Amino acid sequence: MPAKPKSPPDTCRNLVIVLGDQLNYESNAYEGFDRQQDMVWMAEVAEESTHVWTHKARIVMFLAGMRHFHKTLRRHKIHVRYRRLDDKANRGDFSAELEAAVKDLRPQRLIVVEPGEWRVRDLLTRTAEKLGIELEIRQDGHFLSTTEEFAKHAEGRKQLRLEYFYRELRRKHDILMDGRQPVGGKWNYDSENRGSFGKQGPGKVAAYRRFRPNATTKEVMQLVQDRFAEHPGSLEHFDWPVTTKQARQAVEDFIAYRLVDFGQYQDAMWTDQPYLYHSRLAAALNLKLIHPREVIDEAVVAYRAGRAPLNSVEGFVRQILGWREYVRGIYWHYMPEYLERNALGAQQPLPEFYWTGETEMQCLSQAIGQTLEYGYAHHIHRLMVTGLFSLLLGVDPREVHQWYLAVYVDAVEWVELPNSLGMSQFADGGVMASKPYVATGKYIAKMSNYCTGCRFNPAQATGEDACPFTTLYWDFLVRHQQDLQKNNRMALQLRNLDRKEPAELKSIRQQAKRLRTSLA
Repeated sequence: MPAKPKSPPDTCRNLVIVLGDQLNYESNAYEGFDRQQDMVWMAEVAEESTHVWTHKARIVMFLAGMRHFHKTLRRHKIHVRYRRLDDKANRGDFSAELEAAVKDLRPQRLIVVEPGEWRVRDLLTRTAEKLGIELEIRQDGHFLSTTEEFAKHAEGRKQLRLEYFYRELRRKHDILMDGRQPVGGKWNYDSENRGSFGKQGPGKVAAYRRFRPNATTKEVMQLVQDRFAEHPGSLEHFDWPVTTKQARQAVEDFIAYRLVDFGQYQDAMWTDQPYLYHSRLAAALNLKLIHPREVIDEAVVAYRAGRAPLNSVEGFVRQILGWREYVRGIYWHYMPEYLERNALGAQQPLPEFYWTGETEMQCLSQAIGQTLEYGYAHHIHRLMVTGLFSLLLGVDPREVHQWYLAVYVDAVEWVELPNSLGMSQFADGGVMASKPYVATGKYIAKMSNYCTGCRFNPAQATGEDACPFTTLYWDFLVRHQQDLQKNNRMALQLRNLDRKEPAELKSIRQQAKRLRTSLA
């Protein structure tokens, strides 16, 4: 058994705050840490599971990760003031718990690494001011860029685009580079990342590494079942990595068995196949169980050794070094006003079936059903199924954001908000995406088998069998035609709209209106 730390001091010099998505011992929070004078503070509070109606699996992911990390800190002989959710004295409120700890321990200073959410940073700042104590917010070394670097990149640019920031980071960190040029001669193999399976389907996909819950995780699962019984989602399949050791094993498993096919089929979907060739690593990365450079390096080694093709490895690297770093830059550059953006004036309520999966639309039933069952859906499910439908329907982007933040185990606001409100809903007016990602039901038919057996026909926009995606697509173009004409990337879609007869457009708009009314 590891030696237990000595009894904690009655007071401390520095109280290091560790949040639920900061579970890395190499964090800058511990720079200069003195085991004799300093302490760590961690708290499980109900508020963090209820400010959005959080999926049970997401709650377990955070709490199990925190409890395992608490044990890691104790193995390193670090004193931790840890408040469990089921402690009778738990106040249920983050600020109230922190105030109580400060009054009891009387630290000279609070230290925290940059939070992953503006709300939490603001809460910490206000609480420290109220208590009259210094709060030091340190840079998060978990990322491969800083918010200051992004701000410098953004300065003077009329438009921000992932591709240019991604290239800067590739060069800076010498990832998939031959000197100053990209390996293979191209920066981006996105055109080779859009394969579909065809009628034959994916065939046999290698089973992913599962992590059976240990006693600590089981205890958390029971607590969540008891405390949050009315929350959405299931824990029946909970098998996520909740420690650094497990996260590294998950990386090894992905590299060995699924990376080779990830590139070609990363956009593909198939019935009852929630994971296919995806890595399942986002949650471990976002809780800081593993460093992104470690994950990237493993993928690059596989390419150099001839165990994975370039389109797979570059596509995977782009998700981590590109999108992950880019959206974090967007989030902190534009918050807090970014959260209030609604460029398309969308006001429709989120349909109830987003919380149940009960809909006749097979694609939505599949995407939402697996989300509720596993707390997971890959990026095309999120962008081009659930996100596309809410965009076409005209759902209030704030409600869409809250749903995405609630239902996915990997959801932390810095990464979720720009992807949902910006990329998916175009509510930021084009900061994240150069055009709205809109399509008819034919896109889903091309990329999946969801339309097979579905009662709706993706080729039809009107009538009893019309696909709601297709109806709403043409209605969306009509409703926003004036603004979209300013966007060159929408020119082809608008020309197709101009070919529609007025009578057909009238029928489409009437059907779309009935559909929105029925879902309100």
